Amino acid sequence: MDKNSVKEALKKLKETSKKRNFSQTVDLIINLKDLDLKKPEQQVELFVPIHFSRGKKIKIAAFVGPELKDESEKVFDKTIFIDEFQQYADKKVAKKLASEYSFFIAQANIMPKVAQVFGKFLGSRGKMPNPKAGCVVPPKTAMQPLYERLQQTIIMRAKVQPSIKCSVGIESQNDDEVVDNIMTLYNALIHKLPNEQNNIRNILLKLTMGKPVEVK
Repeated sequence: MDKNSVKEALKKLKETSKKRNFSQTVDLIINLKDLDLKKPEQQVELFVPIHFSRGKKIKIAAFVGPELKDESEKVFDKTIFIDEFQQYADKKVAKKLASEYSFFIAQANIMPKVAQVFGKFLGSRGKMPNPKAGCVVPPKTAMQPLYERLQQTIIMRAKVQPSIKCSVGIESQNDDEVVDNIMTLYNALIHKLPNEQNNIRNILLKLTMGKPVEVK
């Protein structure tokens, strides 16, 4: 796959999709092959920094103790103080929280408590605070840079099904920016796969309410 083939697919996608009264999300779908996902070393979990915006802001929540409470409340979309954890014992409340936020940050010294209260709901969605993404932080951390970095981070994950889907931009965004994001993700992925391009079955682009177009 190269930039020109992605550009052509993106152009075709926009030309063939029905216009909506909002700017649809551009999704990248990568279907994999010849991987045994029962083997941890063949599973995919990448946190990839992209050069351009994905077109819309994502929501990030933080679990904190007293050391980070004030700064977290200034920076994150939601701050959950350790003394408030008991409010999430209700399954409906916890599930709603898990579905509303894309990333969760945790203060390192309260991580066991986070896992105990929220692990069941966040773990099944792949949203537990992850050290690989820099989401488990010491009690003294500058939060704003982390928030901004995560806005430019995309998760590529295939642990059960051999398919990766992620949002890479929006319909009204500059095509070159969306193409750059796609190529950044593709290059990160093939360096992770044991047989690189040979582990990719096909690559598709799709708008929120449109039909997918294959990248040739």
